[in-house]
Amino acid sequence: MDKDFLYKYAPVFMVGVALIFQYNLFVTPAKLEQTHREILSEISQAYITKTEFGILKEQLADIYKKVDKIYDTLINERS
Repeated sequence: MDKDFLYKYAPVFMVGVALIFQYNLFVTPAKLEQTHREILSEISQAYITKTEFGILKEQLADIYKKVDKIYDTLINERS
């Protein structure tokens, strides 16, 4: 590479570097960790964990069993 080539394209290179820093095209680890924490907190507010779902499923199964027992009791009393 000769000097003329560098002098000719140096402003384009400098503008490119300036745009990269101006628009924050590269993410720093601190910013990435902060965004990760925000995403985790939003997810924890909107969704439940697998263990909580299992507990809820067991509770619903118990409720269905109790409703079935009440239904059977009412049918037996009427007949």
